[in-house]
Amino acid sequence: MNEAARREPGTRSREAAERRVEDLRRQIWHHRKRYYADSAPEISDAEYDVLEKELAALEAEHPGLVTADSPTQRVGAEVEGDLPTVRHAVPMLSLDNAASVEELREWHARLLRVLGREEVPLVAELKIDGVSVSLLYENGSFVRGVTRGDGVLGEEVTGNVRTIPSVPLRLQRPVPFLEARGEVYYPVGPFREMNRRREESGEPPFANPRNAAAGTIRLLDPKLTAGRPLDLLVWNLTRLSGERPPATHSGSLDALRDLGFRVNATAPCRSLEEVEAYYQEWQEKRDTLPFEVDGCVVKVDPIALQEMAGSTARAPRWAVAFKFPPRQATTTVKGIEINVTRSGALTPVAILEPVTIGGATISRSTLHNEDELERKDVRLGDRVLIERGGDVIPRIVKVVLEARPEGAQKFAMPRTCPVCGAAAPRAEGEVYGRCANVSCPARLKESIRHFAQREAMNIEGLGEALVGQLVDRGLVREVAGLYDLKAGELADLERMGKKSADNLVREIEKSKATPFERVLFALGIRFVGERTAALLVEALPDIDALRGATREALMEVHEVGPRVADAILQFFEEPQNARLVGRLAAAGVTLRAGERPAAIEGPFSGKACVVTGTIEGWPREAIKKYLRRQGARLSESVSKKTDLVIAGHDAGSKLDKARALRVRVIEADEFLQLAGNVKEP
Repeated sequence: MNEAARREPGTRSREAAERRVEDLRRQIWHHRKRYYADSAPEISDAEYDVLEKELAALEAEHPGLVTADSPTQRVGAEVEGDLPTVRHAVPMLSLDNAASVEELREWHARLLRVLGREEVPLVAELKIDGVSVSLLYENGSFVRGVTRGDGVLGEEVTGNVRTIPSVPLRLQRPVPFLEARGEVYYPVGPFREMNRRREESGEPPFANPRNAAAGTIRLLDPKLTAGRPLDLLVWNLTRLSGERPPATHSGSLDALRDLGFRVNATAPCRSLEEVEAYYQEWQEKRDTLPFEVDGCVVKVDPIALQEMAGSTARAPRWAVAFKFPPRQATTTVKGIEINVTRSGALTPVAILEPVTIGGATISRSTLHNEDELERKDVRLGDRVLIERGGDVIPRIVKVVLEARPEGAQKFAMPRTCPVCGAAAPRAEGEVYGRCANVSCPARLKESIRHFAQREAMNIEGLGEALVGQLVDRGLVREVAGLYDLKAGELADLERMGKKSADNLVREIEKSKATPFERVLFALGIRFVGERTAALLVEALPDIDALRGATREALMEVHEVGPRVADAILQFFEEPQNARLVGRLAAAGVTLRAGERPAAIEGPFSGKACVVTGTIEGWPREAIKKYLRRQGARLSESVSKKTDLVIAGHDAGSKLDKARALRVRVIEADEFLQLAGNVKEP
């Protein structure tokens, strides 16, 4: 096949497209296995992206070629109501725990008595602290994901499991039936970043990565799940048909790896002493892992001996969880400081007498928000119990009230910003007081990073270290100050030089042409994300229209409610923010929407529409583009405010909800007829 045909999918016949689609899927699944299961990629990320983009383009051109196990079909439809309940064919039992070497030895002695042996081959593996799930495959394709639940009944989370990149939607060969079990987890680094963003936006942080994984895997909308970087490691082959099952647990994991899974690595242990050595090694090294662990699991390796040992009503006799000890200590609160986040949230932080927990020295612990501070009633001089929450984030578990100093006073949260002095009121229903000054020095570094990110102004080269230098040296005192920077003053900064300085100045200059909706997102107005910014600009196409809009006018914008409207009004009422917008305008930043094509008058004009399913010859994005040209308002979910649901083949739950709400449904034939009657100008 020539390169031109590769670049232009539309030039191919359906038969050629079908052959190319299957070839692309084969290549993509191969490279996914090399990346996720083998940790030995054969091509660069850029080369892999080219394969996925070509496949997506071909499937958009030929919707009839789309299959459920295609690499493009990661995100499914949202669930209506509660998650469905599914009975496990093989119960997902819990594990008995051993909290000490003595308890481990007692388990081992019981096991040997049950088996009537003097020794038994063992394997040890890390106990990932996540959410256990069952993965079912038919003819090599992923068909269902189910949580552990109570071990007998679990919740179906198929759509959410599909979004996890390391879960193969198609196995390396079409095994008739397979059930594997594994652990869904939230990686530690992204977990910290997510909690930082949640605190900035006024949302309560997750206590630990396991809670974050559990909350995410149970979301009703897989699109939300897809936005969080869940991962999965498989730890058991439960059922297999069509092939002879491996004779050992370690062999089962090797087989699963060959099929494309990421598996939880095992270590063979010839004696209990080797198990103890493995345990000790990983207790010391667990902070180097990208996921959270709370011990190791010890298992009998031969499957025949597992079956001989059997299970109790709640746990297998052939496995035990050898748990790491909790990491806690008591210390004294020396002070309480107030941090100010990018969104202006005032967050209390306890300053502690330094204490070592699990090899790390802890001297600070966030108290999250005013409600949390009030609930725990932390005061100066208190003795507190500290835990490295989830083995990651230090948190105050409780105050040791018996040791409270006499006369200790409650801490009062300030109502003005401790850095810039601007008002920081706590709105009704909020857990934070907030500084409304977007140019507050405490907020500035995070504000600049948000402003420069790819989804906003896309200023390449403006990383965290450079932003710190710009603010610390006083070169940028508010976001708009970026447009006053000169290459000469940048060249003197650490790790810059003339070439880097020139490149950054060009990037900043280029950002002036950024579309208005992305500029609006870059301003960092609370609750105004990328989608909300785009909807606002569609209704209020320049900065003057936006800042002059009343609360009622703002709430007329699709998907803008009272909370968002109030945040916009508060932003523009703050004098510092008005000055910021003025400086951006003076610098030449785009603050007006570009010219749009004239709207088509037609049957969808002014309607709130939801598109679901596939229509032959009309890729989903082409349908949406056509509807937008008519001035339709598009949404991803069906509600009482929806006027029309355009339902193609395999429409799914959105169609069911539309019928339940008695929303008008336009099926494929009617849509094609209506679209054919529209004359574009």
